[in-house]
Amino acid sequence: MPTLILVRHGRSTANTEGLLAGRTPGIALDERGTAQAAALPGRLAELPLCEIVTSPLQRCEETVRPLLDARPGLRVHTDERIGECDYGDWSGRKLAELKDEPLMEVVQAHPTAAAFPGGESMRQMQHRAAEAVREWNARVERDHGADAVYLMCSHGDVIKSLVADALGLHLDLFQRISVEPCSITAIRYTRLRPFLVRLGDTGDFASLAPREEPAGGDAPVGGGAGAP
Repeated sequence: MPTLILVRHGRSTANTEGLLAGRTPGIALDERGTAQAAALPGRLAELPLCEIVTSPLQRCEETVRPLLDARPGLRVHTDERIGECDYGDWSGRKLAELKDEPLMEVVQAHPTAAAFPGGESMRQMQHRAAEAVREWNARVERDHGADAVYLMCSHGDVIKSLVADALGLHLDLFQRISVEPCSITAIRYTRLRPFLVRLGDTGDFASLAPREEPAGGDAPVGGGAGAP
């Protein structure tokens, strides 16, 4: 079965403003995110990508645009099932405000029980994204062969949930996974099991350096802004 390259969108204006963007329209890449997207064709130059599938949100479309410009014959498809989690009433709010919401503790410790007011549950998010991957795996293998490589551009929580699915990891543990903006995660699917062969690879180790303000124990909902 195919190898899936998962790319989280580049850093967005919402990331730098500390907002939980969700499905809010008009969230673009910031200057750094645009540079991250511009570097993507070079990082993936050796991969014979056969298809690109993207979330319908602007920040994902902007992330794959340089790759499409570099490979004009590459087909791109939009799939809402790999779109951002629907955070409902939380969308557009400051993450600093949301940390005091009682639901945030559930999101961190027991995400299978977390359903966002006016939005969807994290279980629904994982289910729709995993179903999309399984359908695209079958389609890509049918059209391009079992050794094909294709790319999906999606969002932090969605990618983390797909990694958990590939590892057979309970969704309640998915907050232990980290994927920074424009990071590359690769999953090779086989008949018996998936293999996680890359996780959150940015080619940049700056985010591992000690920070003036140590990171807290909570996972950033939506994926975080990455290295400073």
